Amino acid sequence: QVQLVESGGGLVQPGGSLRLSCAASGRIGSVNTMGWYRQAPGKRELVATMTSRGVTNYADSVKGRFAISRDIPNNTVYLQMNSLKPEDTAVYYCKLIVVPDYYWGQGTQVTVSS
Repeated sequence: QVQLVESGGGLVQPGGSLRLSCAASGRIGSVNTMGWYRQAPGKRELVATMTSRGVTNYADSVKGRFAISRDIPNNTVYLQMNSLKPEDTAVYYCKLIVVPDYYWGQGTQVTVSS
């Protein structure tokens, strides 16, 4: 059974920073992709992903402000979020893809407001 445990959400002022963490446990395998998605009212959208080989993909709206990184031996993915904007407010979900399966974390709320 695969589990994803997220942490690091909260309330921050516009222009501030937060760092999200997601630790995976269980039968993960060595070839996989981990990443972050977010959901405001509406559909869930990609924020950033990183493969186990280090290939990254970012949403255009976060390029230059957010940075994804991974601790491969500890199966952990991080999302450093800088220059946060009110429109970044959402529930952020960690996702692990081990083709053909995928798994979601429980979500962590990020609120950007003054």
